[in-house]
Amino acid sequence: MNKRDLYKNIKKKRSYLCVGLDSDLKKIPKHLLKYEDPIFEFNKIIIDATSDYVIAYKPNLAFYEYLGASGFNSLKKTLDYIPENIFKIADAKRGDIGNTSEMYAKTYFESLNFDAITLSPYMGYDSIQPYLKYKNKWVILLALTSNQGSKDFQKYNNFFLEVINKSKEWVSNQNLMYVVGANNEKDIIKIRNLVPNYFLLVPGIGAQGGSLENISKLGFTSDCGLLVNNSRNIIYADSSENFEIKINDKVKSIQVKMESLLKKYNLL
Repeated sequence: MNKRDLYKNIKKKRSYLCVGLDSDLKKIPKHLLKYEDPIFEFNKIIIDATSDYVIAYKPNLAFYEYLGASGFNSLKKTLDYIPENIFKIADAKRGDIGNTSEMYAKTYFESLNFDAITLSPYMGYDSIQPYLKYKNKWVILLALTSNQGSKDFQKYNNFFLEVINKSKEWVSNQNLMYVVGANNEKDIIKIRNLVPNYFLLVPGIGAQGGSLENISKLGFTSDCGLLVNNSRNIIYADSSENFEIKINDKVKSIQVKMESLLKKYNLL
C-alpha cells in the first residue's frame, strides 16, 4: 500500500486508528478456548467489530511465535482475514544484517504479505536495506518509544534525533515511518522539524499517558501523517460472551474523536 492510498483510507474512514492484535491466550474471553484455534477466533471477532473504523492492524509477533507452528498458523489466518484495504503491520522489531535480514524480509513481505514491519535501526543501514527493495512496502523504525527504558539510549544526548536524521537519507517518506511514543509530546516538535512529511506510528495513548488531542495537534501533516495505535485498551475492553459490542462502541468513540480532529485541522 502506498502513501496516497493510506491517506485515501484515512479520509474515507475519517480515522487514523491502528489496533494492535496482541492476542494472549491468558486474556481472551474464556468461552473462546473451546475453539480449535481460539487466537484466530478472537482476532476474527475483533476485526469484524472494528474494521469499519480502523486504518491498520498491528499483530505483535511475540504473541504468535511463542505458540510455535500453531501460532504461525493463527497469524496467517488472521492476515488472510483482514480486509485487503487495511494496512497490516508486523510488529517484529527485528534488526540484523546480511542474509538474516533478507530472510526476515522474505518472511514478512512475501510469505505473510505484511505492508510494513517495525525494525530496530541500531545496526545501521545494512540491517534495513534488504527491506527497502520491496515496492509499496514500509519500514517503521523505532525512534522514540514510550517505555521507561527509552531514556537509557534513545534520549541520551537526543540520540533518537541522530537516528531519524541519518535514516531519512536511506529512503523517502513514501516507504519510511517512525515509531514515536505518545508520551513524548515535547520531542514531537523536534521530530517534526526533521521529518515534516513522514508518517509516525504512535503508541502510548491513554494508559501510558499520551493525549490524542495533543499528539494530533503536534504531529499532523498535510496528509495526516499519524497512525495512532491502541491495543490492550480496545481488544481487552470486555471479556463477556458478547465482548464485541463493547469493543465496537469503544472504537466508534475513538473514531468520532479522530474525525473531529481531522476536521479541525482541515484534513478531510
